[in-house]
Amino acid sequence: MRSTTDRERNLARAERRAEEAADLGARFIAFPENVAYLRVEGQPAPPPEPLGGETFARFAAMARRFRAYVLAGSIAERAGRGRVFNTSVLFAPDGCASGVYRKMHLFDVAIPGRAEFRESAYVRAGARPVTVRTPLAVLGLSICYDLRFPELYRRLALAGAHVLLVPSAFTAFTGRHHWTTLLRARAIENLAWVVAPAQWGTHHPGRRSYGHTSIVDPWGRVVASKPRGEGVVTARIDLDALDRVRRELPALRHVRRSLLS
Repeated sequence: MRSTTDRERNLARAERRAEEAADLGARFIAFPENVAYLRVEGQPAPPPEPLGGETFARFAAMARRFRAYVLAGSIAERAGRGRVFNTSVLFAPDGCASGVYRKMHLFDVAIPGRAEFRESAYVRAGARPVTVRTPLAVLGLSICYDLRFPELYRRLALAGAHVLLVPSAFTAFTGRHHWTTLLRARAIENLAWVVAPAQWGTHHPGRRSYGHTSIVDPWGRVVASKPRGEGVVTARIDLDALDRVRRELPALRHVRRSLLS
């Protein structure tokens, strides 16, 4: 995706991408962070909605229409007192929300001339990790900047996650240096699949995302990727291969859980 401040345009494009993915046989369709609205830095926060608002309803309708699990990468959820949650919602094929995750790590960085953001100025941090058990797999939810905090993904893996979801709008500067390396590291560390739908390109002056939507297997191999441009990336998530890797290299059984407390 290349989302902008035009929410209707963004949602219309998301619906076209979902239809394309469904036509390719996708049973799980994931969108990037800020899928419905990507603001200009320094401008007011995106229009917030309650859970069940208009944007949520659009993604619920996609899930029902395509009879697939659909991840709304992140949407601005009303949090009160002028704040929002950066919220990822997983919809089941019946359109019901089966998982809701609020971004825990907020992107406050200052790299002069490269990347300057203060997400905490308008976003309230979430409080807990979220895994969702589905007939397809156990999914571990996260959003973008969370990727830099391996302890979150270790907790998701120990909670049973087979697939780690990382919808993102990684900046072009940091993404060029860190994105693929971090995705592969999270997959290798946790012997898990990683699905990372990403924003791409110039959204407006001063805001450019790295792209490189990727799907990574439990051995750390990037099995599918779209470096640039809008479109669909597909892969078959092989849970038998995951089980085999976890049997042969039982690192998750060797975790010293006392180090996580």
